[in-house]
Amino acid sequence: MKKEEMTIKELFDTHKTMAGDYLARYTWPWEVLPHIGEIVKELGEKLPKEEYEKRGEDIWIHKTVSLAPTATVRGPVILGKDVEVRPGAFIRGNVLAGEGCVVGNSTELKNVILFDRVQVPHYNYVGDSILGYRSHMGAASLTSNVKSDKTLVKVHGEDGDIETGLKKFGAAIGDYVEVGCGSVLNPGTVVGRHTNIYPLSSVRGCVGSNSIYKREGNVAEKEER
Repeated sequence: MKKEEMTIKELFDTHKTMAGDYLARYTWPWEVLPHIGEIVKELGEKLPKEEYEKRGEDIWIHKTVSLAPTATVRGPVILGKDVEVRPGAFIRGNVLAGEGCVVGNSTELKNVILFDRVQVPHYNYVGDSILGYRSHMGAASLTSNVKSDKTLVKVHGEDGDIETGLKKFGAAIGDYVEVGCGSVLNPGTVVGRHTNIYPLSSVRGCVGSNSIYKREGNVAEKEER
């Protein structure tokens, strides 16, 4: 995956999130991460009061949201139309979950943008990440957002590394990506649109669009149908 394929423009349809105008200000998805909290606050203040209920400080919940009573929600947070938050979910703040998202049982979210129709439905951890339209993380798959040696995260492209300047960056997952059960997306992972990650994978670096990631060094292109 080359650097030019890692841009917001290449990874995401920004019309599929209410944060699209904000994302358009940046080139790389990781540039957005330090600003998610302020984006959520700015958007929240503009949301129609007849559709959204403000609960506590900087928490906006659409009136159609299904929110389990055992879920924990800390602001700043926006939960969009028809979002489902299941029992035991922990939404830690700086979270935008778009229309039709599913936040599953015991799933934890922190500093993330979930485009519309994203599903993180079973025992997932997603931190310091952006998940594109209709992307899906299988049960117990997660983003690892901090390197074990605590150094700053680099993104490893085919044509060289990109310094993010960030200590915490999990993954940027393009539209329609399927992440298999039990997989780990290591810090600085970028996955192109319409790609499938095999279950129990440990993904490092970048995976191009329209691919099937079987294991490190074994990535196949999808056949056209």
